[in-house]
Amino acid sequence: MRIAMIGTGYVGLVSGACFSDFGHQVVCVDKDVRKVQLLEKNVMPIFEPGLAELVANNVRAGRLSFTTDLAEGVRNADAVFIAVGTPSRRGDGHADLSYVFAAAREIAESITKPCVIVTKSTVPVGTGDEVERILKEFSLLKQGVTVVSNPEFLREGAAIEDFKRPDRVVVGTDDEAARDIMREIYRPLSLNQSAPLLFTSRRTSELIKYAANAFLAVKITFINEIADLCEAVGADVQEVSRGIGLDKRIGSKFLHAGPGYGGSCFPKDTLALLKTAGDVEVPQRIVEATVQVNEARKRAMGRKVIKALGGDAHGKNVALLGLTFKPNTDDMRDAPSLAIVAALQDAGANVRAYDPEGMAHAEALVQNVAFHPNPYAAAENADAIVIVTEWDEFRALDLPRLAAGSRSALLVDLRNIYPVGEAERAGFKLVGVGKPRAVVDQSVS
Repeated sequence: MRIAMIGTGYVGLVSGACFSDFGHQVVCVDKDVRKVQLLEKNVMPIFEPGLAELVANNVRAGRLSFTTDLAEGVRNADAVFIAVGTPSRRGDGHADLSYVFAAAREIAESITKPCVIVTKSTVPVGTGDEVERILKEFSLLKQGVTVVSNPEFLREGAAIEDFKRPDRVVVGTDDEAARDIMREIYRPLSLNQSAPLLFTSRRTSELIKYAANAFLAVKITFINEIADLCEAVGADVQEVSRGIGLDKRIGSKFLHAGPGYGGSCFPKDTLALLKTAGDVEVPQRIVEATVQVNEARKRAMGRKVIKALGGDAHGKNVALLGLTFKPNTDDMRDAPSLAIVAALQDAGANVRAYDPEGMAHAEALVQNVAFHPNPYAAAENADAIVIVTEWDEFRALDLPRLAAGSRSALLVDLRNIYPVGEAERAGFKLVGVGKPRAVVDQSVS
């Protein structure tokens, strides 16, 4: 199949590269001349494990190419995927669809044959209807052009695996010819597994994406509140998570207590869902509470560090290990570290930091933070060392070396990577998340 992918951001680039690896002929289109030039040199605009190799292999094989010329990119396409950004709109939290509609108009002006136009971007319910209305202006619906919804479910840091071995592929269309094209595009998945291809109406498909992300955000926020309860009553949140996660009705994923969710999806998608629900006057109180609790959670983690410092952070050196919202990405969007840095600096602390991939992006978002080339340099003379992101390299730190180089040997582990005994044997006082107060009190005494 001949595929045009409009947009080379996270979703567009990963999807285009994976489709080409399936054997399809893919052209990725982007208006950013500099980005396209770098992609042609195999310089990735994002950090995603395995992506550079995947792109290079398929460019070399002649299945993947990049261009700034949309008209040329879509001219012979069987399917045109819209994978442009839909950031939260300032003021009301609704998804900004201006890029989607602009792409739809430009696509409509350039199409020369029947094809499907697929919204891969995360869009509110009813967006496909508006894209279809744009096509009507050009009389394209009478020429065999249809609009399909095909939401992505990619986790940053594991996107290639998620694309090639998905739990499900959701396709929203009632047009049988469009279904046949989408079946052919995803047919390679059936060769190595039995991932269900779920066909729904277009509006149902659009809502599935938001509902899925909102539910996962609820799970994260739920276990974070349970972690606070654990600290108050003397329970261990990790054991609680295991205990409830073994229930197949609940599942173990997204039940890891921490500093709150961030990234490109959960924050904006929960807000967009709330805006859609508000427009039709159907309150979503659980999701609304989730958003409020998560924002409060991020700020509370800064206060947790200050409390561990004895309630006074003024003039203290605090080393943050990890800045991105999750490991294996350079994404700083809505990262909990931003709120933690702000809280610490407001309290007068000197913030030092190290992140394997996120420091370049972080430098544009925070001020007066000293960035260091490795965790040991960041922790030198620190009054507190705070693990914010659970990068693999933080799971096997030389704890005695880390403690010896710090000033107070205080470790605030916001990801519960290290058991109390291991940290104490290395000379640390440990503060975890959702641990019995006896442990917390001992760690800050």
